[in-house]
Amino acid sequence: MKAPFPSEPIIPLRTKTVKEFQEDLEKATISGNWKVVHDFFLTTFDSFLELNAAFKKDANAPFNTIEDVGVNTRFVNAVYDALLYTPQDIQKSVLKGIINSLLREWKGPRTKDDLRAYFILLQNPQYSSTSTYVIYAHLLRQIAALAEADHHFLVHWFKKLSQRRFKQLVDRLLQFISLRLFPTKPDDVPPLAKCTWWIPSATKVLSLLNAANSISNPPILPFTDFYNLTLDHIDIMEEYQTWQCYGNSHRFSFCQFPFILSIAAKKLIIQRDSEQQMINIARQSLVDKVSRRQRVDMNLLFLNIKVRRPQLVSDSLDELTRKRADLKKKLKVTFVGEAGLDMGGLTKEWFLLLIRQIFHTDYGMFTYLKDSHCHWFSCWKCDNYSEFRLVGTLMGLAVYNSITLDIRFPPCCYKKLLSPPIVPCDHDTPVGMAPLTLADLDQIMPELAHGLGELLAYEGNVEEDFYLTFQVSQEELGVLKSYSLKPGGDRIPVTNHNRKEYVQLYIDFLLNKSIYKQFAEFYYGFHSVCASNALMLLRPEEVEILVCGSPDLDLNALQRVTQYEGYSKTDPTIRCFWDVALGFPLELQKKLLHFATGSDRVPVGGMLDLNFKIAKNDVSTDWLPISHTCFNQICLPPYKTKKEVKQKLTIAISNAEGFGLE
Repeated sequence: MKAPFPSEPIIPLRTKTVKEFQEDLEKATISGNWKVVHDFFLTTFDSFLELNAAFKKDANAPFNTIEDVGVNTRFVNAVYDALLYTPQDIQKSVLKGIINSLLREWKGPRTKDDLRAYFILLQNPQYSSTSTYVIYAHLLRQIAALAEADHHFLVHWFKKLSQRRFKQLVDRLLQFISLRLFPTKPDDVPPLAKCTWWIPSATKVLSLLNAANSISNPPILPFTDFYNLTLDHIDIMEEYQTWQCYGNSHRFSFCQFPFILSIAAKKLIIQRDSEQQMINIARQSLVDKVSRRQRVDMNLLFLNIKVRRPQLVSDSLDELTRKRADLKKKLKVTFVGEAGLDMGGLTKEWFLLLIRQIFHTDYGMFTYLKDSHCHWFSCWKCDNYSEFRLVGTLMGLAVYNSITLDIRFPPCCYKKLLSPPIVPCDHDTPVGMAPLTLADLDQIMPELAHGLGELLAYEGNVEEDFYLTFQVSQEELGVLKSYSLKPGGDRIPVTNHNRKEYVQLYIDFLLNKSIYKQFAEFYYGFHSVCASNALMLLRPEEVEILVCGSPDLDLNALQRVTQYEGYSKTDPTIRCFWDVALGFPLELQKKLLHFATGSDRVPVGGMLDLNFKIAKNDVSTDWLPISHTCFNQICLPPYKTKKEVKQKLTIAISNAEGFGLE
């Protein structure tokens, strides 16, 4: 019977070591005779077979597992670190060898040695230059076209790279995509029409690196290192529409690979998508009015909220419930009995006051957990959970209206909020039921998580020493209640064999089942405003940033965009202010931002979106600075010295009342 494919070629024996290669380099550098080094590069990069001969740890061993790449990493690094410092003819011979390798006519599936060659070639630092982009693109195309099983191997092999080498691969791919979109010199790359496959291939390979990063614990790089900020400047809505129409089919869209889109790009998509829905609703309202020959009121274009301060929560709940169809319209707030147009300040004040009231521990909806400095849903049972829907709606409105909320939910809250990212059509389908782990519990109840971790690691007899059953107790409004984690749980002892199941069921009970009704209302409230396929593009961490802002604080950036009223940026008081503020430790800088804006976080659009202002307060310098958080404004008396500014400012920001915190 004839074999379907020829047998694998035998890898030639190559014995050069890292030490010998480095000695050859030193001799060539001193003597100027590069023949030995040239011959090594010429031979090594001539074919996939020779790459394996040079860099495979053992030419005769298969190395066909995801656990071991089978590559002498130290040798590969040494060769590539030296390559860019060799004469041009050597560098050209390497590129020529790679071209020959990639042009080879393939028959049959790729072998593990072929995958190893791709793994090695992808690390070549020459691809940082646009002059090599045609070769780089063909390499990326072949890797992108590999079978899913081959991609699985590469993903696990990429995990083995050092952080520095891994980041070099990511940065090189991001640069390739950016320069293909916006070449610095048009002649550097072929016309886009002739190489439309370049960007899809590069993005697909980048997705393999992103997958490797995601399965690493901890991740090799922050997820933000995969953002390509160049994409903030393309027609992102066209990409979104393509994705909406064609999904993940053959028609490429960056939205198929959301890890590459920045949080700013995703926010723009969500807002534009919501705006389009709002325009459609408003247009229909106008058409209905005109068709009935009724007078058209421009208030139809807004979500108008009217509330009384003493009945703030109940009025807000009533208004949002009554105007559920208008939630996607631009928000305008009026406080009954008070004059003034809402130019943004009243809206922000409404958010701040509501959040402060709802999250106060006396209100009972949320519990403030001191160990983790966050809020969590109270587990008490009642007949009406509508106020939780109000909080979810507030969060959705904040995202849509670019208001940063001072809310401290743990990260798993945002995982639950995206479970699922699109509201199910069937109202009986469970929502907010995320698969959570001990690490998630640790972010909320660290002491309990530590105890459960010790239970899992205990080497003695769990049943006899802990005397636990699959029944747990929980305090609700001062009353201790018992719940079975599974049917008959009060009669099932926890043993060494079933303790993992016990811990998982306990976590699921605490973070999912015991608060299901509360969280479901919260979930529906949020999605009533932000219902959009764009939510499928978001990571939980990104939802948190959209709601609460970014924790990355840069006061230098704030100084550059600050506006002044009664002062100029060169006034001595202002110079003293910035000398003091920039010299503050991070904790005091956060307090300063919180004092001025009601939150210690930065909006997605950066400091510019804060519209931060320092106004002159013509009073005695004995007075402390005051702030108007609704307008992101600090009112500063005309202090004369830096010492005076530092003393007064420190007192003011250290004693300001926080919103949404105990």
